[in-house]
Amino acid sequence: MITRAGKIILSVENVKKRIGRKWIIKDITFDVRQGEIFGFLGPNGAGKTTTIRMLVDLIKPTSGMIKVCGYDVNRDQEKALQYVGSIVENPEVYTYLTGWENLEHFARMQHGVDANRIQEVVDIVRLDQRIHDKVRTYSLGMRQRLGIAQALLGRPRLLILDEPTNGLDPKGIKELRLFIRQLAEEGLAVLVSSHLLSEIQLLCDRVAIISQGRVLAVGDVEELVSQNAEYVIWDLEPTDLGIDILSHYDGVQVVEGVEYLLDDSIIAGMAPGAIVTQNGEEVIPEIITQLVSSGVQVKGVNKINPTLEQLFLKMTEGENIE
Repeated sequence: MITRAGKIILSVENVKKRIGRKWIIKDITFDVRQGEIFGFLGPNGAGKTTTIRMLVDLIKPTSGMIKVCGYDVNRDQEKALQYVGSIVENPEVYTYLTGWENLEHFARMQHGVDANRIQEVVDIVRLDQRIHDKVRTYSLGMRQRLGIAQALLGRPRLLILDEPTNGLDPKGIKELRLFIRQLAEEGLAVLVSSHLLSEIQLLCDRVAIISQGRVLAVGDVEELVSQNAEYVIWDLEPTDLGIDILSHYDGVQVVEGVEYLLDDSIIAGMAPGAIVTQNGEEVIPEIITQLVSSGVQVKGVNKINPTLEQLFLKMTEGENIE
């Protein structure tokens, strides 16, 4: 993943939101820079959707400051939001109209958007072959791209995408990922919220992880992931003897509660009775030698590379993802 240090496009500083007597957002601070893809992650009830709604001025923060290109979203709404394109939840399109007619409809609401600009965004999202077809004939991926075209009409500096891969098949997700990367490489700042952590890890340069209305971590994806523990899965027989040897080996920790630490795909592939340890890979050959000499059959050893999902589950203590 490319680390970028471009100009700050979006600045969120000490933002809080109270509804009634309850603080929904207790303290959110992060920024998004030009030319980067920024992931926004949070478990159920963390305040992710509430924060996104404040970014586009659908609701007001109780305190704190949100700036886009230096303009305060609350005080200079028109100036700030002229630099923002967004899809919050689902793209709003009219299925009985063609793609072009949809874009014409939204272009009328913005200053300086003519037919030439519509054609530009159609080319950007690669819908030129189908833009004059009725939207009801579009696949979900095509509708998503039409929604992004709509968000790009006003030449934004910041693109906000809320769960952009929802409902897409693996091919559609890959195509969207490549397309979003292209937009960032052309200088657009992109903020993406998603519950697909593996996609966030592949897509984003930096992420913010929030829980219970607070930011737990903000940073480069690769740096955050590299700080996570390394796990090793052992398939041993007899299991009891294997556990006994591993638990007494210096520098090795047998891990309990792996359902909160490992990706679901990894857990699904584990053999019945598999043992999970936390240790460096340099000691694995020595451990195997000791296991074999002690009469333990080593049927399989798998080192698990740290992932964003493991870090997320650890930081949020296994909470569900929004």
